[in-house]
Amino acid sequence: MLDDSSLTPQTSAVGVPAGPAPLIDPFQRAISYLRISVTDRCDLRCAYCMSEHMQFLPKRDLLTLEELDRLCGVFIARGVRKLRITGGEPLVRRDIMHLFRRLSRHLDSGALEELTLTTNGTQLTRYADELASLGVRRINVSLDTLDPDKFREITRRGDLAVVLDGIAAARAAGMKVKINAVALRDVNADEIPDMIAWAHGLGMDMTLIEVMPLGEIEADRTDQFLPLSVARQRLETRYTLTPLPDRTGGPARYVRVEETGGKLGFITPLTHNFCESCNRVRLTCTGQLYMCLGQEDSADLRAVLRASQDDAVLAAAVVEAITRKPKGHDFVIERQRPAAVPRHMSVTGG
Repeated sequence: MLDDSSLTPQTSAVGVPAGPAPLIDPFQRAISYLRISVTDRCDLRCAYCMSEHMQFLPKRDLLTLEELDRLCGVFIARGVRKLRITGGEPLVRRDIMHLFRRLSRHLDSGALEELTLTTNGTQLTRYADELASLGVRRINVSLDTLDPDKFREITRRGDLAVVLDGIAAARAAGMKVKINAVALRDVNADEIPDMIAWAHGLGMDMTLIEVMPLGEIEADRTDQFLPLSVARQRLETRYTLTPLPDRTGGPARYVRVEETGGKLGFITPLTHNFCESCNRVRLTCTGQLYMCLGQEDSADLRAVLRASQDDAVLAAAVVEAITRKPKGHDFVIERQRPAAVPRHMSVTGG
């Protein structure tokens, strides 16, 4: 049942309206972070993420850039302070910089603390300078290997040199880059220590991620899955890893690699549930709001958005959805079909 008080402006101790109440879930977690998928399309086909022959959504099903801007404004008005633009590959969406230009006004006003994105890096040489000029201060780049042949094998079509040039362009534009690498058994496991040395040598943090059981692919993910507990044990034969107290409300747990001086994160959805401090929700490019990456429950905000021009109605739908945010996900990786969650990560937003 929706609490009407959450829809009305709050009043400060001196009687001055303080704006709408923030979004609080049933477990008293404040929702301050929204990840927005602007497209399910990607110019790569990473083997652990997508099927070789993906069936992408019809363009008519996608929210327009103006609709995405309106929805983001509603979330920002309710206390969201960080927006991450994702995909698929967000920079392949036509006219995507129009959305970044619109959203940057919230940075200028101080209503938004951070506007960022996750990208595969293929389009960064084209867009890095403008992204930086619009207030994007840091980005995540998904990169699982520094071997050109292995990169083409993982992505099924990618050119590593293009991505490395994109990373260089982002750094030259003044953006801080973090490398996200999915740990893949028998694929890049032996390369992880050298990737850390490379990233830290360029002043870039790095995060390791376990394979997630999202969407049907040709391969069996149990053959890809490398527990990060195992990866960490291997790393400790070469590096000294000092736990850090850093907490962002997100899934990563961090260490400092003493030999490089850099920071390394571990995202372990399968071997260690990371949900207790979750501060985020995810909006798909079709307007479905998922309160949890690993649950199927969602709210159809596109229908509400297109049925009314009143943002208060849209805000009410958002508040109601947050009351259904679960305590945690149900990810399990097993040698069986279908996948634990049928939608692909490219649909939900990476």
